[in-house]
Amino acid sequence: MFALAFGESLAFVSFLLPATVILFALGGVIGAAGLPFWPLWASAAAGAILGDWLSYWLGYHYQDAIRQIWPLSRHPDLLARGERVFHRWGVVGVFLGRFLGPLRATVPLVAGIFRMPALPFQLANVTSGMIWAAGILTPGVLGGRWLF
Repeated sequence: MFALAFGESLAFVSFLLPATVILFALGGVIGAAGLPFWPLWASAAAGAILGDWLSYWLGYHYQDAIRQIWPLSRHPDLLARGERVFHRWGVVGVFLGRFLGPLRATVPLVAGIFRMPALPFQLANVTSGMIWAAGILTPGVLGGRWLF
């Protein structure tokens, strides 16, 4: 759970890893197998939070050089979309970016590039990570319990 959520939230890796679908399916496994929800949710939330934190850190420390790294060098529109969300919404954009597919890993990167203060970033990161983990696992858990 941790590794999938971490990879899904980490810049660059998230483009290669279809973790959202896998995590959603694992929610069904949790429900069908009767596994404890809270420790697995905490693992997914921690992975998502740390993935966004690392993306923020990369943007903060490498700023514009990040634009030259694949896949952003081939798909500059992804970073541009993340930048629009960040400039328009600020900390709320960081929170909402978690729930917007390909922007999930680019918004924290942009927040770092534009040197968003760490405390507001982390507040949005932690709250959205906890809600996202619950939202991605709960439907499968409920469905798995209903089916079996």
